Amino acid sequence: MPKDDISHLPPDVQASIKAARKKATADADKEKPIAPKARPSAAKPRTVSGTGRRNPTAPPRARGFVRDASYQETIEKKWAEGEARKKEREEAKTYVVKAGDSLSKIAKEHLGDAARWPEIFELNKDQIKDPNLIHVGQELRLP
Repeated sequence: MPKDDISHLPPDVQASIKAARKKATADADKEKPIAPKARPSAAKPRTVSGTGRRNPTAPPRARGFVRDASYQETIEKKWAEGEARKKEREEAKTYVVKAGDSLSKIAKEHLGDAARWPEIFELNKDQIKDPNLIHVGQELRLP
């Protein structure tokens, strides 16, 4: 008797076996998607995901730009702007003491935490000998 022969089984069992086989065949067909052959990963060019175009955020050298005089001027201009902003930030990190101020009050107001007053004291040790004694008009550096 062949292995696939189910004729010796009762009709209701034969019907359920045939239905199960039919379902298994249909499921197997669904699980076999037809996909194109994948190229080796080394052969793929670097592209922006999903666009097929080369990465526009790559450094200028990678995009083939020549570093000419205008490029150098742009770099120098950006550097000068950055230096100016840095100088403004350094100048802005000072505070002139007013009547009623204390290091903890200044720390709370400018650093967000009164417990950070020792940082101000350490930065200004050349001006402040006693952290409990600061004078109106003193210009303090802030961290």
